[in-house]
Amino acid sequence: MENNIPDKGIPIAVSLTSTLEAENMRPQIAPDKKRLLIMAALAVVIAICISFISKLLVYLIDLVTHISFYGNLSVEPVSPAHHQLGLFVIVVPAIGGVIIGLMALYGSKAIRGHGIPEAMEQVLTNQSRIKPSITYLKPISSAISIGTGGPFGAEGPIIATGGALGSTLGQLLNITHIERKILLAAGATAGMSAIFGSPVAAIFLAIELLLFEFSPRSIIPVALACITGAAGHHFLFEGGPVFPIDTLIGIPSNPALVGYSAIGIVVGLLSVVVTKLVYLVEDAFEKLPVHWMWWPAIGGLGVGVVGYFAPRTLGVGYENITDILSGNIPVQLVLSLGLLKFVSWVIALGSGTSGGTLAPLLTIGAAAGALLGSIIIFLFPEAGVTLILAALVGMSAMFAGASRALITSIIFAIETTSQSNALLPLLASCTGSYFVSFFLMENTIMTEKIARRGVKTPHSYEPDILEKVTIGQVIQENRLALGAENRIGEVREWLEKEQEYNSNFFVIVNPDQTFKGIISSSNLYSSHHHSETLIGSLIKRLPVSVSANSSLRMAVEIMAKENVDVLPVVSRENTIMGVLTYKDIIGAYKKSLDEHEKQVANLSLKNYSLKILQHGQKLITTVKKGSK
Repeated sequence: MENNIPDKGIPIAVSLTSTLEAENMRPQIAPDKKRLLIMAALAVVIAICISFISKLLVYLIDLVTHISFYGNLSVEPVSPAHHQLGLFVIVVPAIGGVIIGLMALYGSKAIRGHGIPEAMEQVLTNQSRIKPSITYLKPISSAISIGTGGPFGAEGPIIATGGALGSTLGQLLNITHIERKILLAAGATAGMSAIFGSPVAAIFLAIELLLFEFSPRSIIPVALACITGAAGHHFLFEGGPVFPIDTLIGIPSNPALVGYSAIGIVVGLLSVVVTKLVYLVEDAFEKLPVHWMWWPAIGGLGVGVVGYFAPRTLGVGYENITDILSGNIPVQLVLSLGLLKFVSWVIALGSGTSGGTLAPLLTIGAAAGALLGSIIIFLFPEAGVTLILAALVGMSAMFAGASRALITSIIFAIETTSQSNALLPLLASCTGSYFVSFFLMENTIMTEKIARRGVKTPHSYEPDILEKVTIGQVIQENRLALGAENRIGEVREWLEKEQEYNSNFFVIVNPDQTFKGIISSSNLYSSHHHSETLIGSLIKRLPVSVSANSSLRMAVEIMAKENVDVLPVVSRENTIMGVLTYKDIIGAYKKSLDEHEKQVANLSLKNYSLKILQHGQKLITTVKKGSK
């Protein structure tokens, strides 16, 4: 490196190609494993806490149920279906609605809803920041709602509570918003795993609905949290499946698979109707000429009326799902239970009260599957369709269609019933339901609410373009780097002649071509500096650089953090190899997009050519027939 400035900048990239090849042959630096270990440990701690909170939530639900329907103090498991209140049962859910409305008004409006959409919104718009008060307000409000007869499940509130706990811890610690998102997802899915004992399904729920990515930095902490939550489930609840089925499901025949696929398609259509009606009722509540605080009470009256005629629709109703899956209740009761549970749940959820959607969806789906299975068995008895498996695929297909969490729905059904032979029918039915839902519904029951607020949720998990391209693939040769021993006056004079090298920032190198630092153009042209001052003395900030093996995404993150638009590319010996600019990154991104558009255009051209050829063949055939 010479002390004076050459005619066309310092040719730092003369040996760039050979240097890059040598650099690429070296093993890449591993990611910060220590940071990952810390995140994994935090996720496990959160999962332990949320496991005990889930048990407390169940105790609280049972306590409120005993007080509301039986007038005693107890935390023993109980269903409100066996109450002796008569007509007074209509008022009980309304009283719970009044309390929830007051909590939402004077506590936090965020307790309204079923939890997952609210968590998704914070992930996508607020850097995964959830109000710490949700950690205790959500489970208390949900316990009151469910304990007074609300037709919800405990899983939604505990997912919201776990997410709030992870987010709160992430806000207290000095971590990035990406790491905070991971802790939020870990807490939320650990809660689901603690309630259902379904760790694998919970992991996929995180991927499909919360993380929107698949990488070691997120999967390892979330997986450990879900495993811990499952251990908490077996320690604090019971050891067997949540929905036990005494009969072992056998491997279905091909005709039976066709029947289960048909059930999946029909339930997919039903999931679209269910989702539309939920938000139709919600829109109707929005038009009421009363304050939103009173909506849960109005919805509670509707729940009470339905509960008077069908007591089994009150409360969580996990036992209803088990009975339907086991085939222990008549078809007529299955029909009324599924229909009335749907009516009660739609009214309650539309009113903006607090509670989960998963249990009602599972109940409605299982009932629909059992009814459709009965029809298939009556029409095609030789097909081999069983009522138990029909109810199971209906339950899972409803979850898949309404939420579009395809893999979660399949694994969840297997984990909560321990019926591994149901895998193929579940795959067929859930895929059919997902297919129908995707083509007939723009948003899901999880995303419609936040979509109305202008929040767009990712619909694909394609790898980041900038993550796939390394810096060494895009940096250009003959980029300018200024010698640290050059004088300010010389540099200014030279840059006035060579306008193409003007930039907002300049890379500074030592005489041995090692990287020294970066200076801004405003600093270079500042009137406070004497023209004889050396360039190297202007460096104020710590030197920031990248390696050729680093991804463009990493470069973008560093540029954004350091507020610079150039980065020096250095070897392990800190020797300058090139200079990366923001224009290089934009060029690489544009090139990738152009290649994608070109491929799409080529496919369209091929399809268009094929259509022309087909029309031409038809025309020739028509002419030949006419000539004959």
